[in-house]
Amino acid sequence: MMIRSGDAALHVRDEGPRDGPVVLFANSLGTDLRVFDALVAQLPPDLRIVRYDKRGHGLSDLTPGPYTIDMLSDDTIAICETLGLRNVTFVGLSIGGLIAQSFAIKRPDLTQALVLMDTAAKIGTAESWGERIAALSEGGIAAISDGILPRWFSPAFLGSPEASQWRNMLERTTLEGYIACCHALAAADLTEGCTQITCPAMAIAGALDGSTPPELVAETAKLCHATFHIVEDAGHLPCVEKPEAVAALITDFLEKTRHD
Repeated sequence: MMIRSGDAALHVRDEGPRDGPVVLFANSLGTDLRVFDALVAQLPPDLRIVRYDKRGHGLSDLTPGPYTIDMLSDDTIAICETLGLRNVTFVGLSIGGLIAQSFAIKRPDLTQALVLMDTAAKIGTAESWGERIAALSEGGIAAISDGILPRWFSPAFLGSPEASQWRNMLERTTLEGYIACCHALAAADLTEGCTQITCPAMAIAGALDGSTPPELVAETAKLCHATFHIVEDAGHLPCVEKPEAVAALITDFLEKTRHD
């Protein structure tokens, strides 16, 4: 389905029983909602699973950039209001984790719990994102994909045929949407706001993550008093490489927060 948020129509997938506990997923930079396919398949069937493509990605509209994390979290609020979602457990991956943090800061009334996966309150620097934007502007996404994929995946996974689909997904992301989200990441610093988050939270990091290393994720976990878990033999997208391990962590967390 498509849901309107401001000037964008967002592609949303809403699955599972209407009265089930709501789990909302936000994808990473250069991916779409399919990044969670393997993970969702391992989760309990009684959950209401809502996934979407953030603007500029997947089947959602590409709107003029630059974007901000505030704008992107407003999109998730629009999805929740349109679908009537409450008591949301928000699972955010990478930039999706910044969106989840912003969502929880602005709408604690909607937020049951947070799962922050391979993310941080601040990712990179304005300078590092500026360098990436310059490289993208010159050569497109294909010019940087060889540097990105080893951060996303372990060497073993990177050498498998499975890795090709993720390269294809990355390189087929619209250049304008990717750059617009890079601007959002360059400007984002939720370090102070993250300390205001009071809902239950869990942070997860792939042990081999080259984009948001485990120590960076652990720092953000401390800010919002989240439990912290490392997924071995996985890079920046543990939901792709180790879906069973991530699903087990999330299922256990859901059981604990459901009874809080």
